[in-house]
Amino acid sequence: MPPRRKGIGSQKQARFERLKIEILTFVGANPGCSAQSIVANLSHDRAMRNHGLTPRKVGFFIPRHLAQYLVWWQDHTAGRRVYGEAGCSEVPKKH
Repeated sequence: MPPRRKGIGSQKQARFERLKIEILTFVGANPGCSAQSIVANLSHDRAMRNHGLTPRKVGFFIPRHLAQYLVWWQDHTAGRRVYGEAGCSEVPKKH
C-alpha cells in the first residue's frame, strides 16, 4: 500500500470549512439530531456526495473539530449520540 498523502491544497481546506459550516447549520436548526440524520441531510439534501460521509466519520469529526460549538449526549431510548449546540437549553448538563 502506498503511503498516505497529506493534502494541503485549497480544495481540501474549502471542503473542510464547508463541512463545518453545514454541520453547524444543521445541528443549530435541529438540536437533538443524530449523526445519521446529519449525514442524510448533507449527502442527499445538500448534495455533498463527493465527501464520502458516513455516520461514523461525522461522529469522529464533531468532537475533533467542532467541540467548542457542539456537545453530545446519549439518547437512551435509541442508544446513540445526539448533538446540540453548546449553549442550547435542550442539552442536559453532564455530571
